[in-house]
Parts: sequence; structure tokens; C-alpha cells
Amino acid sequence: MADRRLQVFHTVARLLSFTKAAETLHMTQPAVTFQIRQLEEYFNTRLFDRTHNRISLTAAGERVHEYAEKIIVLYGEMDSRVRELTGDVSGILIIGASTTIAEYVLPGLLGEFQARYPDVNVRLSVSNSLGIVHLVENNSVDVGIVESPVANKNLAVEVCWHDELVFICPPHHALAKKTAIAVDELTTLPFLCREEGSGTREVIGDYLALNGIQLQDLNLCMEFGSPESIKSAVEAGLGVSIVSRATVGKELKLGTLVALPLRPPLERPFSFVHQRQKFRLRAVDEFMNFAHEHCERRGAQSKDAQAGD
Repeated sequence: MADRRLQVFHTVARLLSFTKAAETLHMTQPAVTFQIRQLEEYFNTRLFDRTHNRISLTAAGERVHEYAEKIIVLYGEMDSRVRELTGDVSGILIIGASTTIAEYVLPGLLGEFQARYPDVNVRLSVSNSLGIVHLVENNSVDVGIVESPVANKNLAVEVCWHDELVFICPPHHALAKKTAIAVDELTTLPFLCREEGSGTREVIGDYLALNGIQLQDLNLCMEFGSPESIKSAVEAGLGVSIVSRATVGKELKLGTLVALPLRPPLERPFSFVHQRQKFRLRAVDEFMNFAHEHCERRGAQSKDAQAGD
């Protein structure tokens, strides 16, 4: 219901890019340009300066942006409050998730969420943890889910569940028959690691530091951009690694990898992160509550399964 031209303008002003705004809004770039041109005609002034393939806000554009933010926040608050009265949960929910969470945790959770709330249009942005925090800071997503600590004190962080990280190696590896791997045993092995900015890499680095070892003390032979590439490289015998237990279920069933707990154990929180001062739409609250319920059920099932072994 909010003026579409104002929504488009607000997105372009935030991203300072017609191309990125079109991608975010799922529109064509000419359609975005048309909406901005209409708004400029309405105010009879330019809202953006366009020079050398870059854009910036004019003085009038800065003023429109200031009020557009207030209007859009108020609209969202009004929409959410009315839907609370009617019991309706709908609208667009933009979630950002780090790679491990997006690939191995969210599919099942989102499937159940969409079954319960079919009128919520969920959009998912995937990046490493650092990238997701940036998306939250820039208001590009409603809520992020990350796997590493968040340094920005202006963001609210809420733990949703805990994840165990395990040592993985091929079944024929010399350490495959052990019951656990001591942290100091890692220093002599060819180690495969995630890229800079990865939450998994940051958590591993902090874990090693707590045990008197620096990440650079390991024999870092390769870096990869996803858990899938890490697992494939370990299966091929290129080295060993540490990954989330949630990522290796298939490989353990097939017998292509062995997963061993670390000593001392290594766990990390998966956390929601969102703007502390930003009004949350009802769809965001319902998703976060649903995720907590889902993870509690999953944790109880996991404990039951372990008790039955």
C-alpha cells in the first residue's frame, strides 16, 4: 500500500545503485529508473546526481530520503499492528543466512514455516557470516542468521541453537579409528580451511587460540568457499578439516568420511542478528519464534537418538 515510488527511491538511495536496487526489489532496471523519474517529476527536481557511472543524492534527495525512512517504518508498524488484530501473517520476509546454515539447516526449517504461513513470501540471501552482518547493517535483510560472533554493538544478537564442530578425514586415514582428536594433533596435518570472512573459520581460529595455537600454526594447504568443496577435498585425500556436524550426515551414511569429536569439544551458537532499533514486522517475529520451536524439537530428537545408541 505504501507509495511504490517511495519504496523504490528508498532502496536506490540506500544502495546508491540502480542495478543493485533492481535486484533487491526483483524489478528490471528500466522499471526502477521509471519510478525514480516519476518521483523527480512529482517534486520537479532531481533527486540523484548521475556522474561517471556513479550516483549520489542531491540536497532534495537527502531530504526525501530522510522522510522516506520515517514513512516506510511507520507503514510497516501500521501494517503489523493491524495484522495482529486480524491474526493475519503475510508479507515479504527477507532472511540472510551464512553458507552452512543456508545449505544444511534452513531448507527443512523454511519448508515447515511456509507450510504454516503460506502467505509469507520468504526471500533468502546467502553469504558468509561477515557478508550477512553487512546486509543487516545496511537494512538489506530483515533478519540474519550467522555462525560467528557479531562485533557491532548496535545490532541485537539472539542465540537460536548450538552447533557441534567435528574433525573430518577419509575412512582410510591414520586417525580414522580414534574416538576423538586432541587439538594439538591438528598442527601436523595438512589442513583445509574456509575463506576469510567465514564464520566457521573465525570460530576455529578462536578455538585454537584458546588452546594456545594460532591458525597460521596449522599446515594450511588450501582454502575453499563452501562446506561442500571442503568435504569433497577431504574425501579426495587432500587433507583434513573441521566442519559442522550438520553438514556431514550424508557422507557418514555413505561411509566416505569419518567425523570425530574434538578434545576439548568445540561448539558454536547459530544466532539471529537484526537491527536493535528497527521495528520488526510480525512475519519476522513469527519466523524467529518458529525457528526456536523447530530447533528445540530438533535438539530433543538428537538427544533421544543419542540415548538410544
